[in-house]
Amino acid sequence: MKLHLPAAMLSAMALTLGGCATAVPPVEVTRFHTAAPTGWAAGTRYVIDTAPLGDASAMVGATEPSLEWNSYRTAVERQLQLQGFVAAENGARAPLKVRIGFDRADRREGVGRRSPVSVGVGGSTGGYGSGVGLGIGINLGGGKSRWSEDLQLAVRIDDAATGQALWEGRALTSVSSKAPAAQPSLAAAKLADALFKGFPGESGRTITVK
Repeated sequence: MKLHLPAAMLSAMALTLGGCATAVPPVEVTRFHTAAPTGWAAGTRYVIDTAPLGDASAMVGATEPSLEWNSYRTAVERQLQLQGFVAAENGARAPLKVRIGFDRADRREGVGRRSPVSVGVGGSTGGYGSGVGLGIGINLGGGKSRWSEDLQLAVRIDDAATGQALWEGRALTSVSSKAPAAQPSLAAAKLADALFKGFPGESGRTITVK
């Protein structure tokens, strides 16, 4: 016996399921890079620095990155390879060194937000080559649930020979703690995809990627 549901009910169910499948939080992305970065040609090799960028909490013990950091590494490497970069073989030298960091922090709805994040190639010197603080503060919005998580991915690409920063970017979002998007693999993929959208991007500009 077949169960016949009203067309209106089927339409409502489809919209609900579609919304659940596609609803993802927007990501705020800021990038800085040199005016004429070297080594961006397709086929350029890179190595990943296994020390997480600016986040000692991502380490287990003193030497091994966490499983969650590895999720971000996988997502970032996928994006690098989509840009035409090639991972160097184990132990081989490469002109580019890539450093990856992430941050995850729980926050109760309505109890305050984390401090703004300052972004800029060259670390504490602000925007690349400026020395006058071109970092951009980004405040994250909250979700509708009682608890949310502020997520951040940071990637820096250095000239391996000199250690000079060539490109740096950070992607930030806030998701419900219970949402699928909060899962490490999904969060890493979403943030990495947003971070490398239109790579290398306009230096010093903050964009929102939905």
